[in-house]
Amino acid sequence: MKELKRITFDPNVMGGKPCIRGMRVTVGTIVGLIATGYTHDQILKAYPYLEEEDIQEALTYAAWRSEEIDIPLVSA
Repeated sequence: MKELKRITFDPNVMGGKPCIRGMRVTVGTIVGLIATGYTHDQILKAYPYLEEEDIQEALTYAAWRSEEIDIPLVSA
């Protein structure tokens, strides 16, 4: 996977959730908007400080995370 340069993690911003370029816009917000039918243009109009590349990286990050496999821990 390519390096994601627009996704940031900061415990002082949105509780450490993955955000767009350190702003208070989470990857989850972007993915949620797309899931409910918003177009990229509508998102960019609602959040004028975002760029098309921000949306693309949010989707790339979400797709990557959805492919992770959780392995349950066995308690002793």
